[in-house]
Amino acid sequence: MTATPQTWTGRWVADRAGIALTGSERLPELVGLALRSGNPKRAHLLVSTVLGKHVPQRPSVVHGAGLELGRRVRDLLGAEAAGRAVVLGYAETATGLGHSVADGLDAPYLHSTRRPVPGLDPVGGFEEEHSHATSHLLLPADPGLLAGDGPLVLVDDEFSTGRTVLNTIRDLHARHPRGHYVVVALVDLRSAADRRRLDEAAAELGVRLDLVATASGGVELPEDVVARAERLIAEAAPAAAPPVGE
Repeated sequence: MTATPQTWTGRWVADRAGIALTGSERLPELVGLALRSGNPKRAHLLVSTVLGKHVPQRPSVVHGAGLELGRRVRDLLGAEAAGRAVVLGYAETATGLGHSVADGLDAPYLHSTRRPVPGLDPVGGFEEEHSHATSHLLLPADPGLLAGDGPLVLVDDEFSTGRTVLNTIRDLHARHPRGHYVVVALVDLRSAADRRRLDEAAAELGVRLDLVATASGGVELPEDVVARAERLIAEAAPAAAPPVGE
């Protein structure tokens, strides 16, 4: 008898660590919960079910998720502004998603990288504060790609606090000011305070800042989430192999 393959739901962590996703009905379709190992800044990890990076998924679903978002951005911008837009995706998780958004928008695309390339000078850089590898570089083959004044579309898989996006906008706006930024994500999980901070930053810079997301909601964490995560990771660790010959 052949066992029926089971689809990963991300419920194992939610049930044992007391972490809960709240919000729109589509949220559980897009992400599940996992644990981070060795990162004291953030115990949990949201794993996408539609990116095809960690959970197997059909290519049509992977590409379609970004195409849908890109077409929504095109409708938001209108034909004239969309024709001047540039799309920027965040490494590493959203590089493919950014490509798909750019396809839906029919716009040029660049993704960030964490690795310098000999012969290419960065035209920008920013910090991803909650990540284990925080520094991002922008290394377009055409240094003028980000120098225009058309809308800049920033693509990430999740929008959790807005700090990375804000760091990006501040860096690029200081180099090449523009009037319109669009943030695109599969899920928007910002708190009310995070939303206010981004709105205040947009007002301070004097720019329009729009958000396009497939689903929105929040993450509820117990106070001892880091301790719970460490305990679960230790319990799930594979046993050491016995010495050879015993």
